[in-house]
Amino acid sequence: MTRAPRHATARPTATVGRAVPRPRRSRPTLPRGVGGTGTVRKTVLPGGLRVVTEAVPSVRSASFGIWAAVGSRDETPELNGATHYLEHLLFKGTATRSALEISSVIEEVGGEMNAFTTKEFTCYYARVLDTDLPLAIDVVCDMLTDSLIAPEEVEAERGVILEEIAMTDDDPSDGVHDLFAHTLLGDSPLGRPVLGTVETVNGLSRDGIADFYRAHYDPTRLVVTAAGNVDHETVVERVRKAFERGGALSGAASAEPAPPRSGRHGISTAGRLDVIDRRTEQVHLVLGMPGVSRNDERRWALSVLSTALGGGMSSRLFQEIREKRGLAYSVYSHTSGYADCGLFGIYAGCRPAQVGEVLELCREQLTEVARQGIDEDETRRAIGQLAGSTVLGLEDTGSLMHRLGKSEICWGEQLSVDDLLTRIAAVTPDDVRKVAAEVLGQQPSLSVIGRLTDRQAARLPAAVAV
Repeated sequence: MTRAPRHATARPTATVGRAVPRPRRSRPTLPRGVGGTGTVRKTVLPGGLRVVTEAVPSVRSASFGIWAAVGSRDETPELNGATHYLEHLLFKGTATRSALEISSVIEEVGGEMNAFTTKEFTCYYARVLDTDLPLAIDVVCDMLTDSLIAPEEVEAERGVILEEIAMTDDDPSDGVHDLFAHTLLGDSPLGRPVLGTVETVNGLSRDGIADFYRAHYDPTRLVVTAAGNVDHETVVERVRKAFERGGALSGAASAEPAPPRSGRHGISTAGRLDVIDRRTEQVHLVLGMPGVSRNDERRWALSVLSTALGGGMSSRLFQEIREKRGLAYSVYSHTSGYADCGLFGIYAGCRPAQVGEVLELCREQLTEVARQGIDEDETRRAIGQLAGSTVLGLEDTGSLMHRLGKSEICWGEQLSVDDLLTRIAAVTPDDVRKVAAEVLGQQPSLSVIGRLTDRQAARLPAAVAV
């Protein structure tokens, strides 16, 4: 789950002061339209740092980001929350810029800066006018290579993060998804919250965070992306110089980029029920089961299935629960794919008195679709919705930059939009039936946040019964 604006500081592993060779392995041009409508190019710098750009000359903006292949799943139980804490700290000052200067220098040219942490990667980015791209490159690279992680900033930011945890606790529609991950994945790295807990955040030290930074922010695990009115060679040269200044390129010509995550993480949880009693006007729930990994070829069919089941106003869940019966304002299905496993869930927010009926309808749809799949009209409509949202979601340079980075970090390659649309369009009702039987046919688990009477709570176990 992604997070919004943060701050941070530290120093990547590097050989400071060592001469850095010129960029190498520049791949001239990838297929046109990889990500959007521009030309995508990739260069691997000495030390294994990757730079991927997409040139769209017709726009006047540029988005620049640095992606680190580290997320909350890389933390030990004691370090839970360290990745996100570090994300905050990288905004808190470098040897040449204060925290105020980092933010003000971008804002005074009308740009914006932000960052987010997920379970498997972290991203720092800026969006500016194309003429201000050199400034954005300099500032973001400076943050990543020359941050101070000053002890006083660590303590000041601790309070900010504790407030963010409190804010999440006050938003059960968000918190129930963290609970659902824990319901299915338990106290594993993927099951723990990205933000950490009050206890783990209070236990994190400046040295522990700095050590975590040095261990994970290696150039081989970083990807630099830029999209918009950009010139690839210019971006590569500016990034090379910025990282050289920060001492973050080792100059080892043989260093290779770290490969995408792999492995197998089985999820055996079934029929588990987790309830957090909290005084809220609505009850927030997620009913679901293990899904598929982001590398599983079934993910295309599962995306079509999820869209048809709960991906829009014409979906089954929306029609049955909201339109026909008025039982909930928000109801949808969703998938989460990680390197080695995945989750599938149905979210709904409703008044406590409606929980039993909402869960019955959700379970009915899961059972029916697991047995019969969806028909041709539903498949066609879901494919069209997915294709349209994919293309429309790439209408700005920020989205293009995001797609470049996630693709490189997660898969180590760039799929063209045409290839992506072809794979979505190739999904058949039979493909959906098979993945529905395999995924939705599993015994579900349930996560709930809200205040229920004893009678209302007594209806929950039926939703996860065999």
